Parts: sequence; C-alpha cells; structure tokens
Amino acid sequence: MLPDAAERRDGIVRTAAGVFAAHGYRRIVTPEFEDTALFERGVGEATDIVRKEMYTFADKGERLLTLRPEGTAPVCRAYVEHGLHKLPQPVKLWYHAPMFRYERPQSGRYREHYQLGVEALGSPEPTVDVEVIAVLDTIFAELGIGDLRLAVNSMGDRACRPAYVALLRDYLRGREQELCGDCRERLDLNPLRTFDCKVETCRAVLDEAPRIVDHLCDDCRGHFDRVLGLLASLGLQPQVDVRLVRGLDYYTRTTFEFSCDRLGAQSGVGGGGRYDGLVEQIGGPPTPGVGWGSGLERITLAMGEASPAPYRVDAYVACFDDARRDQALLLAERVRRECLRSVDLDLSGRSPKGQLKHASRLGAAVVVFVGLSELPADTVRVRLLGSGEELDVPADDVAAWLCRSLEEGS
Repeated sequence: MLPDAAERRDGIVRTAAGVFAAHGYRRIVTPEFEDTALFERGVGEATDIVRKEMYTFADKGERLLTLRPEGTAPVCRAYVEHGLHKLPQPVKLWYHAPMFRYERPQSGRYREHYQLGVEALGSPEPTVDVEVIAVLDTIFAELGIGDLRLAVNSMGDRACRPAYVALLRDYLRGREQELCGDCRERLDLNPLRTFDCKVETCRAVLDEAPRIVDHLCDDCRGHFDRVLGLLASLGLQPQVDVRLVRGLDYYTRTTFEFSCDRLGAQSGVGGGGRYDGLVEQIGGPPTPGVGWGSGLERITLAMGEASPAPYRVDAYVACFDDARRDQALLLAERVRRECLRSVDLDLSGRSPKGQLKHASRLGAAVVVFVGLSELPADTVRVRLLGSGEELDVPADDVAAWLCRSLEEGS
C-alpha cells in the first residue's frame, strides 16, 4: 500500500475509533495466527472458509496453525482465556487487523485484507444487536458513504433451527438433481450454506425453499421483531432477506449486512450477527455475543475516488552553507522533538534555490535559514511564507519560537 492510500486508510480507522469510543468499545489485538482447531470448531468445518480458504501450516513443533481468516473466534478465545467473562457484561471490544483467505483476488477482496470489527460479549438482549448495527451505520455516515441498504435475517437458535434444517434438507433432497455439485455436498454438511450459492439454477430452487423466518420459535420471533422495530425507530429501514445466512456456521438469531449497489455484484461493505453458542463451542461458559466485520478495502471502494491530500510539512530548514549542514539537521531534530511538528530539510545536497523550491512544494508554513553569510553563526533567519515576514532569531531559541508560532497559526 502506497503512502497516499495508507493515509486515507489511517483516516478511516481514526474515524471509526472515534465512533467506537463514543459507544464504549475498547480495542483488542489478537495474534495473526491461531491453532487451526479454533476455526474448525468455531467457524465450522462445513464453511468455505475452513474447507477452501484458510492458510494452514505445521510449525516446527508440529502444531497445526492457521493465519487468522476472521476476527470473531480469536476474540472469543481471548475472552475465555483471559477471564473477560468475569468483568461487567457485556464486554464491548473492537479491532483493526489483517485477515488472510485463499480466494480469487478481485476488486476490494484480497488474500490479505484489513478488517474493522466489533464484538459485544455477554448479553442476549436485542438492544445489543441494534447497538452494534448502529455503530457500523454511524461509521458509514461519518465517512460520507451513502446509497446503503441494510438487510437482516434471523437464523433461529438451538430450539428451532434443527427442525428447520431438517425441513430444508428434505426439500432440497427432492430437487437435488437441480443443484450444483457444491450444493449437493452442502446438503450433508450444512444445507443452510446452499443459500450462499450464486449459481442461477440453485438460486431458483432456493427461491421456493421453506423460509427460516416462518419457522422461528416464539423467543426467536420476539427477539427478531424487537430488532426490526428498534432499527426502524433509528431510521435504518431494515429489509428482511431470508437468504442472508452469512458465511460462518456460528451465527444464531440476528444476521445483517450493509450493501452498496455502486460496488456491483460484490456489493457487501460490512455485516455480521449474533453468535450465542460460539464461546461455549470453543470451551468457554455459555455466553451470548454479537458483532460485525467490515473490510477496509470495501469501505474505501464505497467511499469512491478521492484526490489524495497533498503532503505538507509545518517547517523547512534550509542550509545556505555546506559546512553547517550538521547544524541544520540538529536544529530540525530539536524542533521535531520539542514541538512534535513535521519538519523537513534537504538531505540531497540541493542548492539554496533548490531548497526553497522544495520547501514550497512541501507547503511549509515557515522556512528556517541556516548559514546565511550576513548573520552570526549563532543566529538563524525565519520566514513566514504566508506573509513573507522575516525575523532573525538566536539558534538556541528557534525551536521554542517555532513551537509558539506554529501553535498560534494552527
């Protein structure tokens, strides 16, 4: 990633960090690789991520490790291992980290991609579902992303989903010859995964399949209705999408996704859902949870093209005497340390004229002249480029002077 793109990415993360803080989420950092079993148990062996997309290797101790393909299971592992379940619940966390998946690279989707995400662990309340969705919506609003659609669905829970899965499997068995090879394989592993298929014949079959929202138990129905009602009260206009099962097996009840039609067929810019059984599944106590992930590459595409902001410095130190270049370097470093301001200087042997052109290109507010023949060795001249005003200052005082001047001008 080149500097202009990196600066834009950093701006997105800063904006998101402000939104996270406003909602009471604190940052967590997990390792880039984990025991492979964590993802096999948590994400699900029937998922494409585990079956096809993980980067897995044996280390020198013959332990099977996997580069992190998603952020939720590692956060849940940390929640269990470090006793976060003993804190006041829910524990609200956010992360910004690289993820790794072996898949076909395409616009906004790469084998190494960066993801923002939140996880709220320890509360079953539908208000938590709504809050995490609101966090993502607020980030998109702060970044100026419009034309978004919010799709939601309910995946049921352990009380009602098994009966629905059996019903769906029976229906698909009756039309198995119309399904692609992958979907036939999914029939045994997890028939819900067939809803992810993009093959038109499979989609036609699934259009007539039983709908999970018609087979929810009373508790799941009540939960889903409250989520829909609260989202509508926030003005988010949720649309129920019965195909929305997401790509991971750990989801229960609420699933959701924001999409942007400007991005074409791969229109998703962020989504997630509730995963009330995941912590228990990886060895922790029964713990409800809900969260989301959003790829920074997808966010950047949804924001549209932007002209990079020009790189600017606060001050530039120009040296007019080659014998005093060391003094120019020391002065620049002193200002950097005392003011924590951006200061540049010539490190390429430019002529005095070339240095002034370089200072102008960098948009410096102040130029410090070191080594002018008409000045004593212990004195430098400063020029405010905006007004053209010049002032001679003792070299020992110039750092303090620049700090005051730049603070007044900011």
